[in-house]
Amino acid sequence: MRSLLSAAALAAVIATPAFAQARIVITIGGSDKIVYLPAKLAERLGYFQAQGVDVELRSEAAGVEARDALLSGAVQGVVGFYDHTIALQAKGKLVQSVVQFTVAPGEALLASARSAAHLRSPADLRGRVVGVTGLGSSTSFLTNYLALSHGVKPNELSLVPAGAGNRFIAAMREGTIEAGMTTEPTVSRLLKGGEAHLLVDLRTPESTTKALGGLYPSACLYLNSAWAERNRPQVQRVVNALVNALAYIHSRSAEEIAAAMPPEYYAGDRALYVRAIDAAKPMFTLDGRMPQSGPATVLKVMSAIDRNVQYKNIDLAKTFTGEFVSAARLDPRPTAAAAGR
Repeated sequence: MRSLLSAAALAAVIATPAFAQARIVITIGGSDKIVYLPAKLAERLGYFQAQGVDVELRSEAAGVEARDALLSGAVQGVVGFYDHTIALQAKGKLVQSVVQFTVAPGEALLASARSAAHLRSPADLRGRVVGVTGLGSSTSFLTNYLALSHGVKPNELSLVPAGAGNRFIAAMREGTIEAGMTTEPTVSRLLKGGEAHLLVDLRTPESTTKALGGLYPSACLYLNSAWAERNRPQVQRVVNALVNALAYIHSRSAEEIAAAMPPEYYAGDRALYVRAIDAAKPMFTLDGRMPQSGPATVLKVMSAIDRNVQYKNIDLAKTFTGEFVSAARLDPRPTAAAAGR
């Protein structure tokens, strides 16, 4: 039983938007990445406003920068990858996913077209310069794991921060990186232009299970566990909004979803952006729940490549909670403000 909030009080919070609350600042490891779509969608459709919660979304270049903003106290939440909850617990810091967006990374390991003759699988990454969004980011965890599973030790390749979007594309075009892991829509932009080819695809549940041995819960909203406990009503309202955004993704066409997003997210190719959203739909959870087998897969990956995790007894039950999504109310109708966009 929770002592801070009775069941009756929680029900009242869920049912009725409250008066204006203190602003909750959430930072995103790249708000234009499709893997983080529910957060921006909830803002654009007015779901946060409908819940009576004042949410400010900020964007960082990489998930590791978003995580550091949370640790510094500059923000109250992070839309980033679930694996950070495990990495941080290994360092004595308790954070938890309160709503799970995806069951696959939504990323791909690519090789540049100029390296096509020499890079055909992760086994060929030995001695290569490989781009990731940031050192210590989820893309670096996964790249190291894929290389290691193909016999390449972390010290046998060189990971460099290449960011995402145009910055990542420029690094590959200029030859600064020979390969790299990135998200959509960057993956589709590079493949469409013939500037890269796939080494490992982690954009769907099926391809992720094949590459990693199971579902890999990635994008989520994670919070400092103590802060979430102290601010349960506000957390519930935020989760309500995000669960409704997930429902919107599964009930609407990719065209409708794209129309709700800022035009600059299209990167000059709206049709490609729509196709990328459509292809990404299967990786999004229906209701924000953590897949039962997912945390163990993530722990397996982290234990293989992160020395801090290897020597710690990680309590996976403390890395996520299903309480808030279980209590969330579903009302997937866009607000009047959103309808007028």
